Amino acid sequence: MTEQPRSAGPAHRRPLPRTPRALRILLPAVLILVWLAAAAIGGPYFGRVDEVSSNDRTAYLPDSAEATQVQALAKDFTGSEAIPAIVVITSEDEISEAEMNALAEATEQLAEIDQVSGDISPPIPADDSLAVQVFVPIDADADIGAVVTQLDQELAADLPEGLTPYVTGPAGFSADLADAFAGIDFLLLGVALAAVLVILVIVYRSVLLPLIVLSTSLFALCAALLVIWHLAASGALLLSGQTQGILFILVIGAATDYSLLYVARYRDELRHREGAWAATVTALRGTIEPVLASGGTVIAGLLCLLLSDLKSNSTLGPVAAIGIAFAMLAALTFLPALLYATGRVAFWPRQPRYEPATADASSTVADHGRWGRVAQAVSRRPRPLWILTAIVLAAGCLGTLSLDADGVPQSDLVLGSSSARDGQEALGEHFPAGAGSPVQVVVDRGDLQATADVLLAEDGIASVSVTAADSPGGSAPVTADGIGAQGPPGTPAPEPTVVEGKVLVQGTLTAAPDSAEAERTVRDLREALDQEDVEEIVGGVTATSIDTNDASVHDRTLIIPVVLAVILVILMLLLRSLLAPVLLVATTVLSFGTALGVAALVFEHVLDFPGADPAVPLYGFVFLVALGIDYNIFLMTRVREESLRHGTRAGVVRGLAVTGGVITSAGLVLAATFAALAVIPILFLAQIAFIVAFGVLLDTFVVRTLLVPALALDVGRAIWWPSRLWRSGSP
Repeated sequence: MTEQPRSAGPAHRRPLPRTPRALRILLPAVLILVWLAAAAIGGPYFGRVDEVSSNDRTAYLPDSAEATQVQALAKDFTGSEAIPAIVVITSEDEISEAEMNALAEATEQLAEIDQVSGDISPPIPADDSLAVQVFVPIDADADIGAVVTQLDQELAADLPEGLTPYVTGPAGFSADLADAFAGIDFLLLGVALAAVLVILVIVYRSVLLPLIVLSTSLFALCAALLVIWHLAASGALLLSGQTQGILFILVIGAATDYSLLYVARYRDELRHREGAWAATVTALRGTIEPVLASGGTVIAGLLCLLLSDLKSNSTLGPVAAIGIAFAMLAALTFLPALLYATGRVAFWPRQPRYEPATADASSTVADHGRWGRVAQAVSRRPRPLWILTAIVLAAGCLGTLSLDADGVPQSDLVLGSSSARDGQEALGEHFPAGAGSPVQVVVDRGDLQATADVLLAEDGIASVSVTAADSPGGSAPVTADGIGAQGPPGTPAPEPTVVEGKVLVQGTLTAAPDSAEAERTVRDLREALDQEDVEEIVGGVTATSIDTNDASVHDRTLIIPVVLAVILVILMLLLRSLLAPVLLVATTVLSFGTALGVAALVFEHVLDFPGADPAVPLYGFVFLVALGIDYNIFLMTRVREESLRHGTRAGVVRGLAVTGGVITSAGLVLAATFAALAVIPILFLAQIAFIVAFGVLLDTFVVRTLLVPALALDVGRAIWWPSRLWRSGSP
């Protein structure tokens, strides 16, 4: 925008070309009807997301991962893709023969449950006679949560008094995750919308306007969900409960932020223009660039996740990007159309009045109340202010040194009580803790004994077996002397199942499969087998966790620098400057480091979390840097606009005063929506909720209010180097 002669009045308030009345009526009506139709069609999909989503961790590993390859081959050896449920039944006293008979009858009845596939193992008593374990295969396509619930109910009804059943293993933990995500559609959405509504009512003190803004966010989410659901159903995208929760929060928060920016401009224009159409067009002109730049930056940052090895990360990128695109579209089409249709009534009872005396006058900093006073205070001593602020933020970054982001056990993914976790603890008290979730090794038939010897030499392996279709239970034990027979004396040793020249060897872990001890054992096994020159691939529950964590570490190392570079380029194009974008990105990274450092201290010393997933810093970075840059974009685009007319120093002060209220409101809304993720009892989402909510508030009240404007004031017009604004010589 170039500076206009002062006598002509501010360029953005000059008379507009006359628009035909029919178009002024027809265009808003069509836009409103289109969005109503999208919401009507997309709304019912809220209750159907689980039809196209999966929480299977292996499904999100790259195809090249060993765990992925083993899972794909395992069904060829076993003839089934069933997910094992481990039923552990404990007693305080030794289990009697009569109780064993009753227990056997009760477990046999489990085969009648729908979607229990294959043969249920006979009860296997513990050496101490205080527990029994039973393996129940569940169809991979079943509703795991519903089947596990049925198992619990059947056992509770049929077992003798004094016996306590637990359902654990892969199926048990899958059921825990399903329960944690149950009702996410309406619980998470309800909490987020309620939080936003309260903030909007406080900010606007209006009855209708908060509902208009919320409907904009909700309609954007409906349209996005409609597109994403069909893409997931076609197999083009992978969708999980975690991705779904982030999508809901991101769309509601971003759409509300963009709406607040437009509403602030529109309300201001209603004071200077008598007609609602002129106010709408002018407000759109002033809003479209920062909204498109902000949304484009977030989308670009999210699409960098496509570089991820983990499909859970790479698919979040396009899913969230689609959501942001619809958030922008709704804020720039549906919201203006609806506000134009309602006119000044939308702001009742605090309706903005037309003040013709201000139409050609520029407001002063003092006209903006408390934010005008804040801007003036920042301008008095900018250098000490930004230096002190930067030192405090840097001190907060030191907390990142204590962040434990190397992964957490699967049993700790769900917060609160967990039947599967209790069952795993009971299993570990009476049996090898890794029973039911063995290490799986696919090797050539000729390397069977060499592989078994390596496994038997590991302290973390309790026993070794090989899949054998003609052996009871489908497997045969392997010792240093070879494959053992199962049955009466003289029974010949069974032949292992061979698929394309390969066999499936399994090692029972002594430690829980999701423990650090089990991970060390599997890593040692891979290294030992490589040294034996055995061509093998190692999979299983523990290997899946290892491969997932390793891929997460690779992803964050690669993606974080790429996101920074992409955002830097976008800011350079937007601000027509090289120095300003570098400073803005640096302040945002500093803010992220502080948020992560404070979060690490809170997680460890206040909330007593067991650690963090390696993806937590990556997700926190992508959301905080992309969204944190939003507020800097809102601020600096207005600062640049004001600097073109008043000079850099006055432009910074005026930009802060003008945008203070709307950016603060937007920050509160976004922080509240991300905080709503904490209602889902999943460790990963609770940690993301805290990091992003705290980081957004830090960006809103410290970085954008103090650090950035103080730094810009101290640098002066050089901040626009090497653009024309820098060369203009305006102070």
